[in-house]
Amino acid sequence: MANFLQELRAGLFNAFADDVRVVLLGEDVLDPYGGAFKVTQGLSTQFPERVIRTPISEAGITGAAAGMAIRGLRPIVEIMFGDFLTLCTDQIVNHITKFSTMYPGVHVPLVIRTPMGGGRGYGATHSQSLEKMYLGVPGLTVVAPSLAHNPGRLIQAAIVDDAPVLFIENKQLYSQSLCDAADPQLDVRERAGCGHYPVAVVQPKGTTVPDVTILSYGGASRHVLAVMRRLSEEEIVIKALFPASIKPIPIDGLLEEINPAGPILIVEEGSSGFNWGSELAAVIYERLLPVLKAPIKRLAAQEALIPCAAYLEQKVLVNEEQIESAIMEALSCQ
Repeated sequence: MANFLQELRAGLFNAFADDVRVVLLGEDVLDPYGGAFKVTQGLSTQFPERVIRTPISEAGITGAAAGMAIRGLRPIVEIMFGDFLTLCTDQIVNHITKFSTMYPGVHVPLVIRTPMGGGRGYGATHSQSLEKMYLGVPGLTVVAPSLAHNPGRLIQAAIVDDAPVLFIENKQLYSQSLCDAADPQLDVRERAGCGHYPVAVVQPKGTTVPDVTILSYGGASRHVLAVMRRLSEEEIVIKALFPASIKPIPIDGLLEEINPAGPILIVEEGSSGFNWGSELAAVIYERLLPVLKAPIKRLAAQEALIPCAAYLEQKVLVNEEQIESAIMEALSCQ
């Protein structure tokens, strides 16, 4: 069974083979290194003229890619760690996402790929999940594959998108096997009608009405799926919804899958406060308040620096124990 990194890398190879306009820019992306997490390994050997190693200047990399996109290429930018996105925020917020509106006929079809998340002991400046900083940027699509998606298909969809896409790859997922239709314990399907970035719907095989609905994305999916498997043995049915696009939120597709008669839990790895869960909960309340039977619960990382020490990092980040505890608390209140 292929893992997350292998499928993502395969998606990049397919995109390069399908379209000669696709290029990739980033730090240390050439072979034999192939990027800090080896996602681009082999790409520069097969497509040597289209993989470009850059100096250490995230703003410069992103600005150069914007110009290449305007001139008709399909650039992919690799930012080595998501924490460094802050260095290219001016290019994203004040240029890339505005050009198509400011200048009629101009398009900036580029993808910014970056690994996010903690759990590897990298410390406060290499472990953050900063995607919430970009969810309010007009004109920017934010995609965050879960373990229930095929990241290779999603990266190809992002590359052919005519709008700028921020593509979040949680670094803890790279080595993990995908959860797909071949899973012996869980039913996995993609909800139709959500465009290029589907909602993955996961629940125990042979079940219908869930006891709890969990909405999550990206890196938090590894914890959610582990808890689902464990609690299904205790006949607690959890339905998990993982949208690939976290901005815009495919709200209609999510609402049609939610069971409003049971508890709803929103889980994300980013820090608490002013985040994806806040916005999602607000929209659900606006649309489903008359039929909701319980308040929506939200889980996120603490609003704190992420330490290097594993036992301290575990206390800051969302984990399986917290998710299971929130589920049991929600069920006990029914």
